[in-house]
Amino acid sequence: ICRWIVLEYYVISDAVKGQMTDPEREERELVQSLKEYIEAEELKLESWANKLDMLTRASTSDPEGFLAHPVNAYKLMKRLNTEWSELESLVLQDPSDGFISNMSVHRQYFPDEEDEKGAAKALMRLQDTYKLDSESFSKGKLPGVRYNAQLTVDDCFDMGKLAYNENDYYHSVLWMQQALRQMDSGEDAKTPKADILDYLSYSVYQMGDLSRAIELTRRLVAIDPSHQRAGGNLHYFERLLSKELRDLGRSQQEPADERPIQLDTYERPKDYLPEREVYEALCRGEGVKMTSKRRSRLLCRYQDGNRNPRLLLKPMKEEDEWDSPHIVRFLEALSDEEIKKIKELAKPKLSRATVRDPNTGVLTVAHYRVSKSAWLEEEDDPVIARVNQRIEDVTGLSVNTAELLQVANYGVGGQYEPHYDFSRLDVENLSSLQMSDVEAGGATVFPDFGAAFWPRKGTAVFWYNLFKSGEGDYRTRHAACPVLVGSKWVSNKWIHERGQEFRRPCGLTEED
Repeated sequence: ICRWIVLEYYVISDAVKGQMTDPEREERELVQSLKEYIEAEELKLESWANKLDMLTRASTSDPEGFLAHPVNAYKLMKRLNTEWSELESLVLQDPSDGFISNMSVHRQYFPDEEDEKGAAKALMRLQDTYKLDSESFSKGKLPGVRYNAQLTVDDCFDMGKLAYNENDYYHSVLWMQQALRQMDSGEDAKTPKADILDYLSYSVYQMGDLSRAIELTRRLVAIDPSHQRAGGNLHYFERLLSKELRDLGRSQQEPADERPIQLDTYERPKDYLPEREVYEALCRGEGVKMTSKRRSRLLCRYQDGNRNPRLLLKPMKEEDEWDSPHIVRFLEALSDEEIKKIKELAKPKLSRATVRDPNTGVLTVAHYRVSKSAWLEEEDDPVIARVNQRIEDVTGLSVNTAELLQVANYGVGGQYEPHYDFSRLDVENLSSLQMSDVEAGGATVFPDFGAAFWPRKGTAVFWYNLFKSGEGDYRTRHAACPVLVGSKWVSNKWIHERGQEFRRPCGLTEED
């Protein structure tokens, strides 16, 4: 980062010269003053330049790996949306036209406030699903990470403030507590401690912990007696506590809990998803109902597609993943070269995945489906036709009436909560081709029967969503768990029952 200093030289007339007592000394002082100015400007910008240079070196050497860490992803959103604007304001105090014009060109590609908010919510989603405390994120203690990334006091405060502004006091408490913990340990921050205590005390009150709210507010009053809300809040909390004690017939309150606030200190509020606990437990690999008896029924085989000529010389390796409903995984379904080409074709077309609004029928984005997707046709490249043919060969089903090949990318925190694939009644089955390994998280889970399958690059997972009778198999309600570390790429192929009359004949009963 440079600042251009323009020096203007004037010709000093003889009359002016006569008034100068020691021109050489004056010039030396001017030069020294100029050096001091340059040093001051360098100091003002050097810390920015060094910090950003270090970060960009790490990110540009391995962009996908760097952004696979959820903290890195969040901090990049925050940096581009907030911190570069601060630097721009700093430079604008004495404009550098080259830098500002360059900023204007790049600004159109920067994430906005909604993107930063989405990245923060992704961290909270991961925190809930994988039962990770705020310190795990703040200190970068995540499984499978390749890049160390930490959150500062100010980062934690911003996370807590975002939750607070959304009336999410549960997460506000967790992140404000982490900000306070790091500040109390001696970490420097721009955020005043009074602000942290202000948000934390009120959030704790909203979680129903009056004793701790009073203790935190007293700390706030002690460091800022003139705080505009602290005194009033303290009197209000104390009156509420007195009333509670009178109602309970007690004269003295229990001492405030001095243990630090942890992930399980307060109960997480319930939400709209009835199987939330089961779903998230499966995402963590807990509660999987794989018994010895069930495992003994799972087999592996070479699949030649009923002696399909394309599979005779090189049959597909097939493994049973689950017995009922029957779910299989095909190995070596995609080569590395095919995966690379499919991703290359999809990237320019990726856009936020949508769902159909049940009330209006209009496609819209939804918080319970966070990913980007693109649809590829056979005309896009021969590899798409080749993959479609391979799906037809190994499943024995026609893809003539199937949907286009969908490519989906789940970044950090990306998910699709439990859902059915047969809302349109003729969606026969799903073939999901895994195009990446994931360092942590990202499993596909079935809450109804307790199964969880993790991504394996180059494989394809296949199951039927409908019984032979055409009725939906409600056991196949499934979810894509949030990606904790890494980036999950999948290709999905939904095959419709229309066109399968002679390949999978109809039945009269609900049977596999």
